[in-house]
Amino acid sequence: MNMKVGLAQINPLWENRAATKAHILTLLEKNITPASVDWLIFPEMTLSGFSMNQEATTLDDSDVSFFRQLAQDYQTIISYGGVVDGKNGCFTVNANQEQVSRYEKTHLFSYATEDQYYTPGDKLTTFSQNEFQITPTICYDLRFANLFWQTGPQTDIFVVMANWPASRLAQWQILLKARAIENQCFVIGVNRVGADPNVTYAGGSGVFAPTGETLLEPAPKEGIFAVELSKQLVLETRSHFPFLKDRRVDL
Repeated sequence: MNMKVGLAQINPLWENRAATKAHILTLLEKNITPASVDWLIFPEMTLSGFSMNQEATTLDDSDVSFFRQLAQDYQTIISYGGVVDGKNGCFTVNANQEQVSRYEKTHLFSYATEDQYYTPGDKLTTFSQNEFQITPTICYDLRFANLFWQTGPQTDIFVVMANWPASRLAQWQILLKARAIENQCFVIGVNRVGADPNVTYAGGSGVFAPTGETLLEPAPKEGIFAVELSKQLVLETRSHFPFLKDRRVDL
């Protein structure tokens, strides 16, 4: 089974959810058509940028409806980020406007005081699409390999939505590739571009194969960048070199 994935590398308008929604509509109209991708993924805190201003980051009913309507209009599943119930989350909705997954960031970025404003999640979640088993994570989670090991053998795709700064972009790309190699699965990183009052972002979104090969490396600009993934590649990689069975998660 194959799946075409679209990475929405956007520049959100700082702490302005309404303006960012209008911007997203324009970007999608210019870049994709209904059913042209099976899955469309946005960066962390999609509508606001990475902010400790809970009034700006917390999604209301109209924001949730916006993404559900997008999924229906474009006949795809959509993963988007935002704050609900005081937690920084990744939410996935399908073309029937149903929520199919909700993940809450488990590792809060204390370096930027995120832990002082939000509550961490306490578990991973995996959902199925086009016969792929997909596990979402968020930004700072990427630094903690043990989190990925928990579900690695049962996961075909890890997705990492982020607001990862340009100053540490090289680390982001190395870590994405490492998680793909360690777990013999696809890893998708979706980052933003542009700048907020404190940080500059340089994109660096990408898709990595179970061998670590780079499958998609978009330019550092706004756009919807797509690639088709084959589950067969995960199966073949794990069959050819089955090292996951030797992993000691008990240590």
